[in-house]
Amino acid sequence: MRTLFRLAFWALLGLLAFVTLSPIGLRPEVGPANIERALAYAAFGMLAALAYPRHRFAILVFVVVAAGLLEAGQNLSATRHGRVDDFLVKAGSGAVGWLAACATLILAGIVPRPKAG
Repeated sequence: MRTLFRLAFWALLGLLAFVTLSPIGLRPEVGPANIERALAYAAFGMLAALAYPRHRFAILVFVVVAAGLLEAGQNLSATRHGRVDDFLVKAGSGAVGWLAACATLILAGIVPRPKAG
């Protein structure tokens, strides 16, 4: 099952990179932009945590850094613009997805709880 999560995680990262960095005319639109961003990055964070459950905190950092790099990469395109508020939606949603998956894994007993102190 973890292999399937990993394939889905990397496929979604590729899709997010394409959608984020491609010219604005190639960007699909299915609803309000912030809702699209939030759902996409929540799924990204969730898949990341499920794909690499033993590296939870490194994966959280990866999700946030990926959101930042992809948003900053938009400034290299003439038709796109990277904005801090878009990054905050993406990083925050990725973290929420990550948190939901981690909580599920812990409650299901699949991974141990983090040790205190």
